[in-house]
Formats: sequence, C-alpha cells, structure tokens
Amino acid sequence: MFGDMMGMMSKLKEAQKKVEETKERLNTVLIDEFSSDNKLKVTITANRTIKSITIDDELLKDKEMLEDYLVLTLNKAIEKATNINETEIAAVAKEGMPNIPGMDMFK
Repeated sequence: MFGDMMGMMSKLKEAQKKVEETKERLNTVLIDEFSSDNKLKVTITANRTIKSITIDDELLKDKEMLEDYLVLTLNKAIEKATNINETEIAAVAKEGMPNIPGMDMFK
C-alpha cells in the first residue's frame, strides 16, 4: 500500500513537471489570426500573450472600425489559443495521472 502511494506521488510529480514543460513550450506556439478581409493581423501565443498586431493603413482612418476589427480578431485569436492550450495541457495531464480507482477526471 505504502509503495503504491509513493509510486502515485512520483507519477503525480512527473505529470506536474510535464505540464509545466508544456506551458513553457506553448509560449513558442504562435497563432496568426486575420480579419475577414486581411486588413488586420494578430499574432498570439498558445498561452494567450499577444506578440504583434499589424494594421492596414485604411483602418487607421476610422477609429470605430479599427476598434471593431481589433475586438473581433483578438477574440478569435484568444479562442483558438485557449483551445490549443487546454487540449495540450489536458493531454499531458491525463497521460501522467496515476490510475486511481474511482477518479475518472479526464474522460
């Protein structure tokens, strides 16, 4: 029993380390999101850090339109980044979890 517990603790620590490594790697995964007409481009990491925004000169003439473009494009980029982040973290966490009866957390 005690050996099983030590093995589970070791496996949990290993899983935690892999999750942290995955989080670090996700800082280097870049996602480019464009407005529907390509007048705005947002580059964001899978950890949801904005790396760059490129704006077509035409959008600079209309503040309200630019704001709308930014909101829409940033929200799409954040949604994609969140999906990638959650999928990657869940996969690593599930892989590293010990088999504990009755603990079906990642179905």
